[in-house]
Amino acid sequence: MPARMVRSCLQAMSDPLIRELDHYVVLEPGGGERILSAAETLQWLERQLAAMAAPPADLEDLPKGRLQAERLLDTACELELEPGLRVQWFAVRLEPPAGA
Repeated sequence: MPARMVRSCLQAMSDPLIRELDHYVVLEPGGGERILSAAETLQWLERQLAAMAAPPADLEDLPKGRLQAERLLDTACELELEPGLRVQWFAVRLEPPAGA
């Protein structure tokens, strides 16, 4: 079985403004898009990972569950659940930044 893919979004996630965001758009095949809070997005990622037979190679060194989901949220924006089936998440701002 080929290794699962995680598309890195480190460049975008390294922006300090992105880290202040507390909502994400999540995209699932056949499910459309949803806006979730950061906590809900972490739970969603935990469920996605729990449904996988094995986590992506770059998450294997972490305990299953929340720590793996947090690493994904901080470093990636796409997870291949199985060949050709991917979920994605993107940080969004629902309100203008303070001082704008």
